[in-house]
Amino acid sequence: MWLFKKFVGNTRKPEGFLGAMMISGMNFGHARVSDWGMGHFPKLAPQRIADLGCGGGRNAAELLKRYTKAIVTAVDYSPLSVKKAKAYNREHIEAGRCIVQEGDVAALDLPDEAFDLATAFETIYFWPGPEECFREVRRILKHGGYFMIVNESDGTDAESLKYEKIIEGMKNYTLPQITEYLQKAGFTEVWDVHHSEKPWIVVAAKK
Repeated sequence: MWLFKKFVGNTRKPEGFLGAMMISGMNFGHARVSDWGMGHFPKLAPQRIADLGCGGGRNAAELLKRYTKAIVTAVDYSPLSVKKAKAYNREHIEAGRCIVQEGDVAALDLPDEAFDLATAFETIYFWPGPEECFREVRRILKHGGYFMIVNESDGTDAESLKYEKIIEGMKNYTLPQITEYLQKAGFTEVWDVHHSEKPWIVVAAKK
């Protein structure tokens, strides 16, 4: 049980051997919900994308495939995730289409109004102070830009709530809570999609 808790605890900020295993698992394990979520993005042709909480870099690569003229800046709090994301996207980095950097969503080292799209896949569970972090996301978005949140949990499913008790710093937010935080952060247009059979959600916010 101790080893299991230590392993899943690496979800928040992967490090060490167990963290490397977790990152590989997240790249594979979150693929279905991430791809489902991207399928519900509005029709866009973004030039610059910020993938926040990028983990192992798989979603950044998928965004580059989907938006062939875009440059993706992938940001993560974990140095190990940054290392793994750089390795996963090595060819895109060499081609000048991907930047991977360490960063904190509460104080992003990114310019104002620079991005057409910001994404957060399976990550806001661990963001410190969602309203403040969402305000940072809004800051880096251009007017008319979108912030897309994709979560495997709608904040009410028993499985996710179980992990919330195990993983330090994890919080599963409900759709009304996410909407309220986004609106308090200054987003005026917010809408969502809920999977018909699973607790998967997509929340869209337009600046």
